[in-house]
Amino acid sequence: MIDNQSINRLSEKINELLPPGLQQVKTDFDARLKILLQQQLANFEMVSREEFDLQARVLERTREKLETIEARLKELEKTLE
Repeated sequence: MIDNQSINRLSEKINELLPPGLQQVKTDFDARLKILLQQQLANFEMVSREEFDLQARVLERTREKLETIEARLKELEKTLE
């Protein structure tokens, strides 16, 4: 899930696009934009970078084990022939 700091940065970047004369509206817009961003981003199935990296390491270890098992299986098939 995207954290509040990321949402704040995204909101600030969008606010920078507003004309300078809309400062009063900008404050209200900023609050509503943050709520909207949080609601929409909650619909996405996201994981943190740490969780992604952890799962990538688990997948790499699993692939290594699978390759080892496949090699052993080939050796056993050769001995049976």
